[in-house]
Amino acid sequence: MATLKEAKCGQTVRVVKLHGEGAVKRRIMDMGITRNTEIYIRKVAPLGDPIEVTVRGYELSLRKADAEMVEVQ
Repeated sequence: MATLKEAKCGQTVRVVKLHGEGAVKRRIMDMGITRNTEIYIRKVAPLGDPIEVTVRGYELSLRKADAEMVEVQ
């Protein structure tokens, strides 16, 4: 199982499953990250937090904790 946190800069991945509970999962889904959505990893900060991605045509920054909840392939 690969997560969004483990994806490399410049890579395009597809969301397989969202992990997490309640409000946290809902917040990730509200940002446009849902199953079968393609995500392009634009930048990763030097210490790995945050991760800047392009999803559904807009740029988004995610914390490592949130990126760990997104299973990708």
